[in-house]
This record gives sequence, C-alpha cells and structure tokens, in this order.
Amino acid sequence: MDTRRLISTPFTSSSTADEVLEDIDLTGVRAIVTGASSGLGVETARALTAAGAEVTLAVRNTAVGDAVAESIGKSPGGVRPRVVRLDLADRDTVARFADAWRGPLHLLVNNAGVVTGGLERTREGWELQFATNHLGHFALATGLHDALARGAADRDGARIVSVSSTAHMRSGIDFDDLHFERRGYDPQIAYAQSKTANSLFAVEATRLWASDGIVANAVNPGGVATGLQRHFTPEQRASLDAAEAAGVFTYKTVEQGAATTVVAAAAPEFAHSGGRYLDDAQEAYTVPDDADLARHPHGVKEWALDPATAERLWTVSAGLLRL
Repeated sequence: MDTRRLISTPFTSSSTADEVLEDIDLTGVRAIVTGASSGLGVETARALTAAGAEVTLAVRNTAVGDAVAESIGKSPGGVRPRVVRLDLADRDTVARFADAWRGPLHLLVNNAGVVTGGLERTREGWELQFATNHLGHFALATGLHDALARGAADRDGARIVSVSSTAHMRSGIDFDDLHFERRGYDPQIAYAQSKTANSLFAVEATRLWASDGIVANAVNPGGVATGLQRHFTPEQRASLDAAEAAGVFTYKTVEQGAATTVVAAAAPEFAHSGGRYLDDAQEAYTVPDDADLARHPHGVKEWALDPATAERLWTVSAGLLRL
C-alpha cells in the first residue's frame, strides 16, 4: 500500500470550482476540456475561462458546443471558447484533433465519458465504454504529448486531469477479456473497468512524462446528476439509488463536482505532483482491493494506482491503437 504523504488543500466537498480558482490567475493558459457540451465539462470550461484560461471545447456535437461557448462568452469574465469536434470512439477524429493543434498546451482535462445500458462496440469491435472513456483519451493525450511538453517548458509545467469515478471500486482491469468477448456483459462492471483505467493512465503518464514537465492526476467528482445517466437501465438506476441510501455518496451540484477537477487542474498543491487520485478536493486515501465501498466511499483501491498494472495497461493500450 502507498505510504507517501497525502496532499491536502483548503477545500472541501462543498467547495465550488469558482471558490477553488478565486485567487488563481490562468491568463495565458491554453486548455482543452473534452465532453464540454454538458454537465461537469461545461462548468469546468466556464470556471477555467473565468479565471483567464484560453479554453477549447472538444465535443462530439459542435452545434451544442457552440451554444455552450456562446453562453460562456456572455458570463461574467467570460471569453468565448473555441469549439472543435472530437469523437473519442472514432480514432480518426482523435488523430485529426491532435494533428490540428498548434502551439503549446498547458492543461488537458479528460472529462468526457459514456455510460451504456447494454453491450455496444466500436467499429474495431472494442467495448464502447472502455474505448471511449479510456482508449480515446489515451490516444488524445499521447497525440498531444509534444504540445504539452511545449506548454510545460513555457509555464513551469503542464497538467492532465483524468476524470475517474467511485465506480472504479467495482472492478480492476481484466486483461484476459478487456472487451467482454467471453464473459457475460455487465455495463456497470464495464464502466468501472474504464474508470479504473482512467486512474491508471494518470499513474503511468506521470512516470513517463514527468521528466518533460507533465503530470497527470485522476479525480472523482462525486455524485453529480448529469447527462451521463440518461442511458441508465432500471438496474443501474436502482444500484445508484441503493448506493445513495447506503451513504456511499451525496449528490453534489455541478459547481461542487467540478471543484475537484479544477483543484487538479490549477491548485498549486498539484503543480508538480502526479499519479494521484483526488476525492472531495483532497488526495484520497488508498484501500485494499477487497475493501467495502460503503465503508470507504472516499478511498481509492490499490488496483487503480498500482504501477505495474498501469505500465501493463499503457503497453496494451498502445498496442491496440498501434501507437
């Protein structure tokens, strides 16, 4: 188990993104927020823009993205963000996005995510939640590595925020059947595997890229009612209701949910520290893989931070994407 000192901040579960950024000037910071057409992505982009960042909204639906950008531009202190199409389940659009980026990049917020009610696959045959939530973001980050390195050089560091979830506690990585080709499909386990992968990405990206000035951290925004739940099956909704009733989580507003993201994105405590998992604006404590979620709702399982697993997942992911 990791025994390093946990990083703390002055913020809590009730803090908002604006409160986190109140005394932080992001003028000159170039940022990308994926999935910034709804929910946490919108609030993250709005808060970063209000603090002075130059934000690009990376979205599947550019019409919706344009409406969000217009709204942000009209908000107090807001400047209209750029809007660029990105479909994380489509390797071609990910490659085009990365290839088209010009100049340095200082902050990449891998916020987008999907939840499915049943088994869906990409054209490659990959399970959709793993392909979108992990592989798409993996391809995006690796494609933007050089831009992040340039950003790190001119601002004393660049950051990646990988949005994970308490759901990671339901499953580690099944390397023998990543895409549910042999085991029965459970959308909750598939989602959990993808969220564990999001955390492991932060671990290995930091190990490989810290020498370039790039650090990555994973965050759990907490329970926030967003469009992510629109495809939930009755069973998934019942499971969520049971978890809430058991005290596993309490619903937050989107402003509170985005706070942990912007802590990882901009708080000085995480400027040069990566490979960590944040919950309620603090670094979370590590629990064993067999720990009960109801007893440790704010912990992170060992399998989500294990360096050997993170390295193996990186190798497997790069092989799948032929990088």
